[in-house]
Amino acid sequence: MRELSSYTVKYHVQCLLKRFIDVVVAILALCILCPLFILIVVAVKLTSFGPALYQWLVVGQNGRPLKAYKFRTMVAGADAMKNQLLDKNEATGPVFKMKNDPRVTPVGRMLRKFSLDELPQLWSVLKGDMSLVGPRPVLTYEWEQFNEWQRQKLSVKPGAVCLWHIRGQPRDINEWVKLDLDYIENWSLWLDIKILFGAVWYIVSGKNC
Repeated sequence: MRELSSYTVKYHVQCLLKRFIDVVVAILALCILCPLFILIVVAVKLTSFGPALYQWLVVGQNGRPLKAYKFRTMVAGADAMKNQLLDKNEATGPVFKMKNDPRVTPVGRMLRKFSLDELPQLWSVLKGDMSLVGPRPVLTYEWEQFNEWQRQKLSVKPGAVCLWHIRGQPRDINEWVKLDLDYIENWSLWLDIKILFGAVWYIVSGKNC
């Protein structure tokens, strides 16, 4: 009983430290990257019609609806065009992945290559809707098609970066879920730190193509 109590205390302390790191890093990153945010907004607005930010409606922890933001990388009305491209989906299950998606703008392709479109999620991290590290949130229609086993991936707060940043991005939905469940089962602050450093290398090297 004493060992269980000690483990519980240690776990909660680590959770508090995780949140502290999220807040500190998000604030510092938002301040430091502010000039880059402005440049991206100008580039998106000058090269394509539509808003600079894309409202990302996804599902977060325990199926809770979550509104986050990304820099827009596609043409206006891209969501309505998805049905025309479903036969070209390169992923399995309800997830849609297409390497040469014609909806992506030239500027958007560059933003995606270096994951710069994801930067507004730092605001979601600061608000507490997301963490720096954790399973990626899923789109609402994807969540609706997930089975109970797959939904376990969002038993914790979703993250801006996840385990596939250091182990490779799977195309198979079940492999993706396995990575997220592996993260949840083996979670520690040290694992978060390793994923964060791995994500930095992944972003700088432009592997997100």
